Amino acid sequence: MSERRGIVTAGTWCVDLNKTIARWPSEDTMSTYLEVDRQGGGSGSNMAIDLKRLDPAFPVEAVSVVGDDDDGRFLQAECERFGIGHSRLRLRAGGVTPFSDCFNSRESGQRTHLYFPGLANDLTPDDFDFSGLSVRILHLGLPGAHARLDAPWGEDSTGWATVLKRARASGLMTNLEMVTTAREKVRGFGRSCAPHLDLMIVNDYEIGAVADIETRAGGGAAPAKVLAALRIALEFGPIQLAVAHFPEGAIAVTRDGAAFALGSVAIPPGEIAGVNGAGDAFAAGVLYGFHEGHGVEACLRLGHATSAASMRQAPTTTGVLPVAECLALADRWGMRPTPA
Repeated sequence: MSERRGIVTAGTWCVDLNKTIARWPSEDTMSTYLEVDRQGGGSGSNMAIDLKRLDPAFPVEAVSVVGDDDDGRFLQAECERFGIGHSRLRLRAGGVTPFSDCFNSRESGQRTHLYFPGLANDLTPDDFDFSGLSVRILHLGLPGAHARLDAPWGEDSTGWATVLKRARASGLMTNLEMVTTAREKVRGFGRSCAPHLDLMIVNDYEIGAVADIETRAGGGAAPAKVLAALRIALEFGPIQLAVAHFPEGAIAVTRDGAAFALGSVAIPPGEIAGVNGAGDAFAAGVLYGFHEGHGVEACLRLGHATSAASMRQAPTTTGVLPVAECLALADRWGMRPTPA
């Protein structure tokens, strides 16, 4: 394992059509876009590009299937541009590459995604080949956005569990990214996958759903409940590090029971262009730090710094900077109080 280096991002590779609007419109009216932009999207693309922006020399591979269409070729071209290995990001003739219309409201700061799954609904565990890869960690997502992977596969309760089992059998450590959907769905996917996870980096709602604990109160995260949910999640599998993030900070628990908490970066409101991709950026910072052997608090700090950098621009990945520059932003803006 020590000879391996890098991360493979697998699962959701899609195109984000980022559309900035002044405010969310009423039905049966016309509004004007302020900005329109096309970027790679989904857990796979966002993680891969964030990692390469953090460290251009860091090895990153892609595994998934996209359509043999303009969007699919765009994603392969993005891999070329950033130096992401994409021999296993295959084009499928006749298929439609998944895409999201991503609306970012300047008035509210909220984002709304309208997702078309296309080929994502046809992916099965047999579309994931990890043989011969020399990377160390698999970053997989997104349960709830792929119909056949969401369903049972063979003896496994979901195809996601099958993919994770195969990845670990090939010598990879595993991390899962989830999508915020109905609690019972998040709970089912999380518990299906946890027995095959080494890492779990999710948000406060998702860890609460997995643990069956309400982790929010008064419109925000309840840190004590988040911590309790993380401890329960460790009981479901061999997870070495479980992390839950939320706007005010993040909490982490390690296999030996040690707990860590750190407030998020106090980014000035005027610096925030959008929060689309902020969660992916946080996960990228934490995963990179873990891969490089940093302590848990240093991993959380880099996660927060990467997330804050990403929020300076509306698209999902364009605001992410090299590691030292992200950390410099955190130093300049300071950190919020430690969640307690």
